[in-house]
Amino acid sequence: MKSYQKLTTAVPQPVACQVEEEGAAPTPAGQGKLAPWWVGSGLLVAAVLLSTITVWVLRQVSGGWPGPALPPKCLLVPESHRFDCYPERHVVVTQELCESRGCCFIESPSPAGDKRGVPWCFYPPDFPSYTLESLNQTALGMVGLLVRREKAYYPRDIEMLRLDVEFEMNTRLHIKITDAASPRYEVPLEVPRAMKRAENPIYSLDFSRDPFGVLLRRRATGTVLLNTTVAPLIFADQFLQISTSLPSRFLYGLGEHRGSLLHSLDWSTLTLWARDVAPTESFNLYGAHPFYLLMEEGGDAHGVFLLNSNAMEVALQPAPALTWRTIGGVLDFYIFLGPDPNMVIQQYQQVIGFPAMPPLWALGFHLCRWGYGSSNETWQTVRAMRNYQIPQDAQWNDIDYMDGYRDFTLDPQKFASLPSLVEDLHKHRQHYVMILDPGISSTSPHGSYWPFDEGLRRGLFLNTTQGQPLIGQVWPGFTTFADFSNPDTHQWWLENLQRFHAHVPFDGLWIDMNEPSNFMDGSEAGCPPGELDSPPYTPAVLGDSLSAKTVCASAKQKTSVHYNLHNLYGLMEAKATASALIQIRGKRPFIISRSTFPSQGRYSGHWLGDNRSQWKDMYYSIPGLLSFSLFGIPLVGADICGFSGSTSEELCTRWMQLGAFYPFARNHNTQNEKAQDPTVFSPAARTAMKDVLLTRYSLLPFLYTLFHRAHLHGDTVARPLFFEFPQDVTTLELDRQFLWGRSLLVTPVLEPGVDSVTGYVPRGVWYDFYTGSSVNSSGEMLKMSAPLEHLNLHVREGSILPTQKPETTSEATRGNPLRLIVALSSSATAWGDLFWDDGESLDTFERGSYSYLVFNATQNIFTSTVLHASAEATKVTIGTLSIFGVQERPSKVLLNGQEKTFSYLDNQVLTVSDLGLSLSQGFSLQWL
Repeated sequence: MKSYQKLTTAVPQPVACQVEEEGAAPTPAGQGKLAPWWVGSGLLVAAVLLSTITVWVLRQVSGGWPGPALPPKCLLVPESHRFDCYPERHVVVTQELCESRGCCFIESPSPAGDKRGVPWCFYPPDFPSYTLESLNQTALGMVGLLVRREKAYYPRDIEMLRLDVEFEMNTRLHIKITDAASPRYEVPLEVPRAMKRAENPIYSLDFSRDPFGVLLRRRATGTVLLNTTVAPLIFADQFLQISTSLPSRFLYGLGEHRGSLLHSLDWSTLTLWARDVAPTESFNLYGAHPFYLLMEEGGDAHGVFLLNSNAMEVALQPAPALTWRTIGGVLDFYIFLGPDPNMVIQQYQQVIGFPAMPPLWALGFHLCRWGYGSSNETWQTVRAMRNYQIPQDAQWNDIDYMDGYRDFTLDPQKFASLPSLVEDLHKHRQHYVMILDPGISSTSPHGSYWPFDEGLRRGLFLNTTQGQPLIGQVWPGFTTFADFSNPDTHQWWLENLQRFHAHVPFDGLWIDMNEPSNFMDGSEAGCPPGELDSPPYTPAVLGDSLSAKTVCASAKQKTSVHYNLHNLYGLMEAKATASALIQIRGKRPFIISRSTFPSQGRYSGHWLGDNRSQWKDMYYSIPGLLSFSLFGIPLVGADICGFSGSTSEELCTRWMQLGAFYPFARNHNTQNEKAQDPTVFSPAARTAMKDVLLTRYSLLPFLYTLFHRAHLHGDTVARPLFFEFPQDVTTLELDRQFLWGRSLLVTPVLEPGVDSVTGYVPRGVWYDFYTGSSVNSSGEMLKMSAPLEHLNLHVREGSILPTQKPETTSEATRGNPLRLIVALSSSATAWGDLFWDDGESLDTFERGSYSYLVFNATQNIFTSTVLHASAEATKVTIGTLSIFGVQERPSKVLLNGQEKTFSYLDNQVLTVSDLGLSLSQGFSLQWL
């Protein structure tokens, strides 16, 4: 009997091949001793089976079992381990339907609300799957042939599959399953190619032969990370499914969704299909990120990436286990072994690409609203911000700047002064960002709207199956949609941007509606019949149709059909936009995109979409930005104070405090609601908002350095606490606080009417950012004072933060002296670094046009070491050193051997001012 692995503490199936050391030949199935599973777990299963059969027989004899007799093999499967054999929504699954698929049927109580609950129809242990017919060594790993002898229940089942395994790195494994006979669509994403087989992998890989399965272990602990024998592999043309056990319930990622950072495994399904909808729990949102991070017992972590862009859902169940279902492409998995969560995310980005280095001004404060009404009203807001000396780096406009909501146009009445506004922003060392949509108006008279006329002439729009431009409806009315999978479209996009930039010299671009969004379902003519628009299986997408509020899946694009490319639309537009901005401005591009896909961090940042002015939306922004940190898109934030609805002064003040610590900080508001920029509130609220923005601006050197580390190594910027404290189980569920890097703990107020906040402080010494006073935590929840004007920030022991006297723009701030905050550990040591360049030029690190400094404190000596220097560093000085945690008042302080005046406070803060040291020169400071 074929037997799928029961999810117990005992693991593997009979081993078909075990990969141990490099060059070791696979062990053929059936040779050698029986695997331990049969000796230990097998006896356990036999005992369970015997007792189950006994109960079954007694019930049959007594007539006590309701309905038709159930096979013992079905009773053997515990509820939490039932893998859904009939996942179709909106179908009442009957016993007849279920058994027509060869599956077990047991009714369970239905859960309340939307939840699916325990499946009534589930796979029996002997459901037919693939057999591993052959397995041969290759230079990088193995190649195998999988054969299915019995058809599954979706059309065009593929009988022979090719298995490719590559041991790419000691911490990275690549497993790919595809059609052995015919090529299939694969994601056109550039991924690194391994040149040699990993020599000392920290994982071991086993295979089950019949049924085929993969069993992946971590060598150091023996933890089973993947066990795909738990349910059958199905690989039909438009239905691909594979399941695995999970070693714990601590699962993160799988975006884009609204919810807590930690996913619930209580029969939840996460759908990945880009969709324009205001963030709502359980809906598939704007982007698709088929990647998860899982924390194992003991603090190790691993990640799994399925490189597939088709409509997909991931079913989670409490076993714990996970099922991938996608309706096209191939099963192309990358597994990252960490072993800590930071390393997992770095390893993931080694495959998808590291994020771009943003310009410094991108890290300043951005202000926008839909409904300024005119460029003069926009200008008045900018002037009010300057009048109150509130920091602002960029002013934005939404679609109201356009003429009839058409891209690359300007409302000639209401926004006639926009070129002058942009000129004024540039004079004040500020920047301008405008919105663009991918829907191009198709109704203007011929010859009057160049973007459409020229795009039509060159054939650059999505087409129907009949070869005509697909017509949908967006803000300007009837529209076509640019096909960014076509390289010629990139040139047309550039030319449009060049023409507009000559009139309005914008600095950055906001690309919206790029799921792509459509106010119609499919097109003005609907969608044609067929298995692209009506596939045999439709994942649990909002609207129950692939074309709901987007274009037809059958639409033709240059690279493939939209069915395959839909989730890539935002990525492809971001790539075209980044290329155009570089050619137009010759500087680092700044782009914020709504729809995203893996590797998008190379081209753009992201905002979390059309949120609401509600307290719960403010909370949900934290798991949102932390999830995008996992996805390799560190430049992320939510609309501060909320986009739709009307904010309150208290909510907006608290949200400005939190938003000042989003990596991307923008206050944005919808039309027909009262203004919510900082200037419109009471003096007390306005001052609180101004103060927290000045705090952000003082930390720009630290934040900019974090982005450099993200660009160079794939480090996260905003970081969950468990990344730094993976062995502290309390941190695994925390998503109401976060860290900047490893050093700065942010604990915002997320509820109304309070003047304190309770936050978790991990074990160790933490210092109040503002005063330097210390808290020695045993790893506990602490109540912190939080009056309306205060945001709690704590600096971690052992870290050094480069800060700067803030001004109202990032460029003005750049010229001020630095203040280094040294937070001594309990052993009186600390470390930090600083990356410094001109803030906007392309590839400064790659060209060597930067400075990089490392700071150390040990044995009462602080040293600044210049590891790389550039001319930019000579323009800046280090003015002040603040050392937190100096246990006793020093008798003297020596700067490069010369005595220096200092101050020392009772809270153990030593401050040395007026240093006047060039950033380009190393120095040492000693306290005795």
